[in-house]
Amino acid sequence: MSDPRTAQSLANLSAAIQRLAEAVEQTGDDPIKADAVIHRFEFVIELFWKTLKRMLADELIQATTPKEALQQAFKAGWLDREELWLGMLKDRNETSHIYSEQMARRVSERVRLYLPEIRKAAALLLERSGREST
Repeated sequence: MSDPRTAQSLANLSAAIQRLAEAVEQTGDDPIKADAVIHRFEFVIELFWKTLKRMLADELIQATTPKEALQQAFKAGWLDREELWLGMLKDRNETSHIYSEQMARRVSERVRLYLPEIRKAAALLLERSGREST
């Protein structure tokens, strides 16, 4: 990998995914736990799209918005299940701008379903970069 910023982005993303996984593993119906999952999820999605943007730029592919980064990464074969990723982005956008406890619980539960796909895509990005997944 030529750009040390890409390596740092991937390291930050890996650490954030691990922290998300820790939050998801917590059990119980505590609203604070749901909030923690959502906050970490928002952070992971933000890091993910920015890492994709940087890696796409390394390939001379321009993406300026989160949606464009996800779509271009899908076209490049770096992501599977484009609709799932766009759903993640939609959930991140909704939780960042509107809060309702009912929505928070729903999104928190969906994050449990998203996590395997997030891990899979991160591993592929790490592999592309020549690094090992954590």
